[in-house]
Amino acid sequence: MERRSGQERRKRTLKTYWQGARTPRRRSGRRTSDLHYPVIDWHSPRVLALVLGILGLSVLDGAFTIVLLSHGAVEINPVMARLLPHGLGWFAAGKLALTGAGLCVLVACSRMRLFRVLPGESILYLVLLCYAALILYETHLLEFAHEAG
Repeated sequence: MERRSGQERRKRTLKTYWQGARTPRRRSGRRTSDLHYPVIDWHSPRVLALVLGILGLSVLDGAFTIVLLSHGAVEINPVMARLLPHGLGWFAAGKLALTGAGLCVLVACSRMRLFRVLPGESILYLVLLCYAALILYETHLLEFAHEAG
């Protein structure tokens, strides 16, 4: 028998969101169905460190890309290549927006088991390693461009 009246009794105010941000309650799934895909509102500080590292490397990648473009390189990312003619501000905003949106999805999935095997947080580590490898590669390209120019 359904006992709910159909009216929402909880009020959503700024105070509610502030309180929820300061004192998160859901640190793990509540139901057995949440075993593989938990929805939580608390993540470990390790996830924050990964996100900040990825964002920092993304900014560095953007700066290196701009310098490399000034030395004759070509942007191979088709989305970013479309933003370049509109100015560096659009390029930077697009880069951060795309990276940020992707990170939001990865953080939401960080406690899940992807394909029921792979911990979602490990994808964040993989993205961080890929960005680090990209930065090393771009550093090598910058040294080569500096020697050639």
